[in-house]
Amino acid sequence: MNNHFSESQLEAFLDESLPDEQMTAIEAALRDDSQLAQVLSEIIGRRDAGVHTLGAIWRSHRLSCPSREQLGSYLLDVLESEQRDFICFHLETIGCRYCNASLSDLREQHSATDAAASESRRHKYFQSSAGYLSRDD
Repeated sequence: MNNHFSESQLEAFLDESLPDEQMTAIEAALRDDSQLAQVLSEIIGRRDAGVHTLGAIWRSHRLSCPSREQLGSYLLDVLESEQRDFICFHLETIGCRYCNASLSDLREQHSATDAAASESRRHKYFQSSAGYLSRDD
């Protein structure tokens, strides 16, 4: 095997839980390396037979992933430094696709909520000052 991918990386590849760059590299290597394809086939066979490693169970149940509530607290920057550092490591270094997608969703919800609140405030300000505006044109 010319490529040096560990079995845990290949397991993560099957779970689609690697960063995009690593997923692309493994996929490209699979096209050219029959030995790598054979190793991946063996991993799939073990999975189908019900044989799972501790690492595979850990990844499939995403035991190291922070909760959505913790990701929301991270987004609002209200976590203690140890938790913030772990989540930052999990998102940026590990590159967890699930958590990055969840964080992106939370950002969209947060910006939509901010926009709605801003529009509501703007409407209230206009309504409260409507009688004080003069028509000097």
